[in-house]
Amino acid sequence: MKTYRSIFVSDVHLGTKDSQADRLNNFLKHNTCDTLYLVGDIIDAWRIQQNKWRWKQSHTNVVRRVLGHAKRGTRVVYVVGNHDEFLRPMIPYGFSFGLIEIHNQIEHIGADGKHYLVTHGDLFDGITRLAPWLAFLGDKAYDIILSLNSKFNWIRHRFGFGYFSLSKYLKHRVKKAVDFMFKFEQNLAGYCKKRGFDGVICGHIHHAEIKEIDGVTYMNDGDWVESCTALVEHWDGHWEIVTWTKESDNVDTDNTSSSYKRLKRRAGSSGTDISRSTDLPAGIGHNQVQVEV
Repeated sequence: MKTYRSIFVSDVHLGTKDSQADRLNNFLKHNTCDTLYLVGDIIDAWRIQQNKWRWKQSHTNVVRRVLGHAKRGTRVVYVVGNHDEFLRPMIPYGFSFGLIEIHNQIEHIGADGKHYLVTHGDLFDGITRLAPWLAFLGDKAYDIILSLNSKFNWIRHRFGFGYFSLSKYLKHRVKKAVDFMFKFEQNLAGYCKKRGFDGVICGHIHHAEIKEIDGVTYMNDGDWVESCTALVEHWDGHWEIVTWTKESDNVDTDNTSSSYKRLKRRAGSSGTDISRSTDLPAGIGHNQVQVEV
């Protein structure tokens, strides 16, 4: 079992037929950490509203696996997203799932001493905030594309071709157009720079990536519907995106990773164990989390 300082996963969408819960369960079986961040859209409550709830045994296994990590001493932090936003009204009352903390946004202090805002990202999405009806239509379209993706790859397999994510390709093309209009990533980076954060860790758009935006480190942990990616922090402050393709231990794996060396580290801060993440108070300066429009 591999041990990291922290692991970030989001957009699992438990309760939907397309959730890759088996792969996430296997990933959590072979990887552990001091702090596990569930960065929103873990449970898809939208499907309950649409009466399309599809809960499988593999989804229950993921919940049990997470609870098992918490029971063995891993700090588990649940950051709410737009698909599980029903939890947000409970946050001010200190609501929690046993040992699992629930927050709207939270600060993570890295091994390099830098401060990162951990948020699902929907609060910075122009479509989600300004046109929720459009977000709903987009969600419906995404379901259709996922269904077409299965048929498309069945045909490719019959002709001897490998897997190709049609839905991921189309969504990435649409993402470029949406980013041009709503500037999701720039909104996040600009907010963090204004509040004094060194970086941001998010999900929401199902596209794993690590990059610098105007001096702010932008890290997206991807999703567990198609990409099956997690963002991990090593003990020396090294960040990495891990792609997990293994569903069970008797299946060959082709797991890959994308590394990112933290540059310009503060002297003497690498490897420093700052294991606690603090709630962001509604104060002034970089601790303020209220999004200003």
